[in-house]
Amino acid sequence: MTTHSYEELAALHAIAKTLAQPWELRDQLEQVLGELSSRLGMKRGMISLLDRDTGEAWLEVAHGIKLDGLEITYRIGEGITGKVAQTGLPLAVPNLEKERLFLDRTGARRHLDRNALSFLCVPIMYDSRVVGILSADKGTQEVTDLDREMAILSSVAELIAKAVHILGLEEENRRLRRLVNSQRPPSLDIIGHSKGMQEVFGLIRHVADSGTTVLILGETGTGKELIAKAIHVNSGRSNGPLVQVNCAAIPDTLIESELFGHEKGAFTGAMRQHHGRFEEANNGSIFLDEVAELSAAAQAKLLRVLQEKRFQPLGSPRLVTTNARIIAATNRRLEECAAAGSFRTDLYYRLSVFPIYIPPLRDRGNDIILLADHFVIKYAKEMNKPVKRIATPVIEAFLAHNWPGNVRELENCIERAVLLTEGDTIEIVHLPPSLQTRNRDEGERDGGRFSVVIESQERAMIVEALKEAHGNQSQAARNLGVTKRIIQYKIQKLGIDPWKYRTGKNNHSSET
Repeated sequence: MTTHSYEELAALHAIAKTLAQPWELRDQLEQVLGELSSRLGMKRGMISLLDRDTGEAWLEVAHGIKLDGLEITYRIGEGITGKVAQTGLPLAVPNLEKERLFLDRTGARRHLDRNALSFLCVPIMYDSRVVGILSADKGTQEVTDLDREMAILSSVAELIAKAVHILGLEEENRRLRRLVNSQRPPSLDIIGHSKGMQEVFGLIRHVADSGTTVLILGETGTGKELIAKAIHVNSGRSNGPLVQVNCAAIPDTLIESELFGHEKGAFTGAMRQHHGRFEEANNGSIFLDEVAELSAAAQAKLLRVLQEKRFQPLGSPRLVTTNARIIAATNRRLEECAAAGSFRTDLYYRLSVFPIYIPPLRDRGNDIILLADHFVIKYAKEMNKPVKRIATPVIEAFLAHNWPGNVRELENCIERAVLLTEGDTIEIVHLPPSLQTRNRDEGERDGGRFSVVIESQERAMIVEALKEAHGNQSQAARNLGVTKRIIQYKIQKLGIDPWKYRTGKNNHSSET
């Protein structure tokens, strides 16, 4: 393991302190690059972010380089930055003049002597994948050990990984918003650019203009009713009615009457004729939400409607014909319900001609931030409040949360936060207690990660000094340029056994 000097540990400590500040992420990362320059001589530092879908890297944060609004990008495997992004492995160039892979897209070394420059480039890993690339120059005369330089830069990359991950999501969302006009979703009410939602949009476009029965599947709160509305609005039936029925909210004794209607006197309390929802939906669409909750009798009648396009109201001898398009939805697994006997197998196959599965919010990645921004704008306008942004710790809490209530839970969370916010920014204190607790736990783990990096380097350095001094703590302290008291304190704190490093010639040496 490479041992860092006190100067390098001081730089890591300064960077950790910077990342703990309540600043904007870009400001934090620019300060980190400044620390690399002033403390370690690593000039022209750059942080590039990685597009998760295309693998393209784009330069986002730089120090000592004038970007002047330039958009610097690297395709997969292109140049040193693209190669590191592709492989996830660090690359060091001892002499820039002799490296053909080096592109200098920024032009920052155009008037410099490249023979006098080394280039260091390391991946920034978060959750076992590359989320960015950290690179910097250093004078060749200042580089005595290239591996050591790469080790300290890799330690910095580990410290900034979470900040880079969050910044990447934020920037990706901004880039996606610029594309939204050319890749508009099938409904303005549906927010999403994740791969799962793009697949949903594609299925909607394929099925909307047909008369095919659609079964929408997904957990509670994922927005199944919005998908049903999008199918209807994008179909040839858009001028007709969209009749929505929550099958779980209607008692079993009334569900048949609600769906298919009844005649006056058909049952106690039937004081007049009632047209059912299927009759109302003629020439349009009917959305049967929570269809798995239908009674056995209602399931039989629904199957007949699907097969014959007609039905018989309760207490009536007449047959009513309908061409209503059926869109059904459920949060239950219908195949399991059919296997258990609570749902008709033949009806299941009739309904699931064209299934559309909506992914839960926890699987939609940066859609969480897009949706949160959307709800902030919505509720700030409704409540006439100046709320404009979401603080970075809140975004981190959102990305860490499991969202069992899906989009509906997120919307309720934002509505509550906007209501509580006095300024223009939603902070952690405005979130429900469950999200605040989760964020504190994450913060403690992140703080622990900073400590682990620094303590592991400190431990390695002290162990190396003890080895050189053959276990003599006074000599180790002198070699490190600190007092014996500090060494003894660190040895005790880090659990180091100095006796392990004593050799014969020093077994009887004094500790003075």
